[in-house]
Amino acid sequence: MPDSDPLTNPHPASWPTEKLLSGCDTQRTRRGGPGGQHRNKTETAIVVTHRESGVSGQASERRSQLDNREAAVFRLRLNLAISLRCDKPVQDEAALPSEMWRSRAVGGKLVVSPKHADFPALVAEALDWVFAYQFDLSSAAKQRLGLSTSQLVKFLKLCPEAWQLVQQNRVDAGLPRLK
Repeated sequence: MPDSDPLTNPHPASWPTEKLLSGCDTQRTRRGGPGGQHRNKTETAIVVTHRESGVSGQASERRSQLDNREAAVFRLRLNLAISLRCDKPVQDEAALPSEMWRSRAVGGKLVVSPKHADFPALVAEALDWVFAYQFDLSSAAKQRLGLSTSQLVKFLKLCPEAWQLVQQNRVDAGLPRLK
């Protein structure tokens, strides 16, 4: 699990690709399915596994190993964002979201596509703050993330796994499910 200081050791989902892959095992394999003979004859499927956590991402839908590698790394980042938490300093009133978050949270709205390379890192940061505020989305949104509660909910719903994680943890904490 990452060090608790978000400035010196940010969430693995936000690491540069080279740094992330240096801590991962990459496996090339064959996968069945549509794509013609070329796809079934060569090892174009990619599975990337983060050694420290065991979290993985995989892709096999393209005939290009490079395209599948990029998709697998993106999925790994998203899976890491959902699976790993970095401690956020709730008691430190001066603690701010990352520069990436602040550059995307403009006018109380977070602007990012779920397909953009920054999306997994933003999901990780949102989840870290939501967990730090014990699933009080209103406090996390307004006090730390510079968003309205509805904007935070809308953002988390872009990643169904993240939204499900928040909902389940709210139920486990005795809080009502959100709509």
